[in-house]
Amino acid sequence: MCNHKADLTMKASPKIFMLATATLLLACADLLTGGTGLTGLDAGIFLKLRLPRMLTAVLAGACLSLAGLQMQSVFRNPLADPHIMGVSAGAGTGAAMATLLIGTSLPAALSGLTVATAAFLGALLTSMLVVTVASKFQSTTTLLIFGVMLGFIFSALTSILEYSANAESLKVFYSWSAGSFSGSRPGEVAVIASALLIGVTLTYINNKGLDIALFGDEYASLAGADISRIRGIAMIGSCLMAGAVTAFCGPLGFVGIVAPHIARGFLGTSVHMKVIPAVMLTGAGLTLVADILSNAFPTPLPVGSTMALIGIPIILTILMKRR
Repeated sequence: MCNHKADLTMKASPKIFMLATATLLLACADLLTGGTGLTGLDAGIFLKLRLPRMLTAVLAGACLSLAGLQMQSVFRNPLADPHIMGVSAGAGTGAAMATLLIGTSLPAALSGLTVATAAFLGALLTSMLVVTVASKFQSTTTLLIFGVMLGFIFSALTSILEYSANAESLKVFYSWSAGSFSGSRPGEVAVIASALLIGVTLTYINNKGLDIALFGDEYASLAGADISRIRGIAMIGSCLMAGAVTAFCGPLGFVGIVAPHIARGFLGTSVHMKVIPAVMLTGAGLTLVADILSNAFPTPLPVGSTMALIGIPIILTILMKRR
């Protein structure tokens, strides 16, 4: 057993190094991308605009991919991710409520912070609901259906709030909902980094439980594992990371679904101790590619839309291979 683990480590390490190198190159390319419409490496532009944007993209990708990995493991569903569980929809409802209440009464910077805070609270509320339900039901199918229905409910509430809002309020909300890494402040980067640190710690603590969860609830019970505890820890970490990213970057889909499949396929293993660093690097690489492509045009495109264009073909390919 020990020799098998050592063999896996030796095989995985060069591939993880390759992923780290690719991610570093993409990060450098992202720093050179002129999303601000300016050229050159002026110190002010670099420190205040491009560096925070790149760091936010890296952290957001790592958070969403790690959250997706855990959800796919505990639900044993290849399409499970924070979007499916309604976390992003809950954040959207929080942002919509903020835009309706603040209107144009606050300065742009303060209103943006208010929207982000409200989005985080909405994601937190959704996370608490999901974790509570996860502790009550053993069926992963029931929990997934609950997440989807929760997402529909929050989306309906968001639509009602949008219909009641004025033009300026809608502008603030749509700016957030399009998804973007630009305009990130050091405090926001620190919040996402803190959420990632907590999430990574919980995932490593729970990594053996996640391995067991891949074989199903019955196997977990026979192995003496507490599947409710495993699922609860995974959901707490996942929802915390997804909520922080959604609050400050807007709803970003497909990263949490796509990155785990790429990482597991590239490494040739599902052992979480090996997959965790690979999936974070893969997710960071995907968001960096999306950001680079978004800023390659004279008028930057929404990152959420670019990520969808990247993610949908990959998901379709995965589904076709599973037939």
